Amino acid sequence: MIEIQNVSKAYCTRGAKTVVFDRLNLSIPRGRNLAIMGCNGAGKSTLMRLLSGAERPDSGRILRSASVSWPLGFAGGFNGSMTGVENVRFVSRVYGRDTDAVLDYVRDFAEIGHHLRLPMRTYSSGMRARLAFGLSLAIDFDCYLIDEAMSVGDARFRAKSKAAFADKMAKAGQVVMVSHSLGIIREYCNCGILLERGGKVAHFDDAESLIEAYKAHLEK
Repeated sequence: MIEIQNVSKAYCTRGAKTVVFDRLNLSIPRGRNLAIMGCNGAGKSTLMRLLSGAERPDSGRILRSASVSWPLGFAGGFNGSMTGVENVRFVSRVYGRDTDAVLDYVRDFAEIGHHLRLPMRTYSSGMRARLAFGLSLAIDFDCYLIDEAMSVGDARFRAKSKAAFADKMAKAGQVVMVSHSLGIIREYCNCGILLERGGKVAHFDDAESLIEAYKAHLEK
């Protein structure tokens, strides 16, 4: 269960305050796979960072009764001066996992060869995404957050990632997902929310109702 209680979040840009969420309330019970949809700028990625704990709300609180991943494929937390190996080992220690086992998984999954021992500032965006996705899958969580990560890499790597994620989902059983792909939403999610700019949120008990509302929203 993830419970969002009266959460507000705003950013100041160029002296102006932009409110993303104003006293947002949302419950994600165990066993429900939630899709988050909305146009660009509606706050989808902000919500994912709040759920993961990567950002804190300005007010309100987020309660988690299960382990929640960072957004799959999110590479923003890596230290560019450290090598891929060092970053993987650091994250493994933070989560109390076997560093050698995690590193072996990431090395095999990411397929970036000798670059794993180079500073991450030398990586291309694709290499960073491969390493981040592999690291995300190497550590077990009860609930996985996904922010468009299923589109990482070429067709072969995407197929590999999808198969690995399906195996992980068979064990984890819960996902919160941001995606513009209607097919992916239908495949993985059984409920959802539609975000609009200004923090307005509409709740849907099934994926098809969410998709129809999303299509109508785009036509406005």
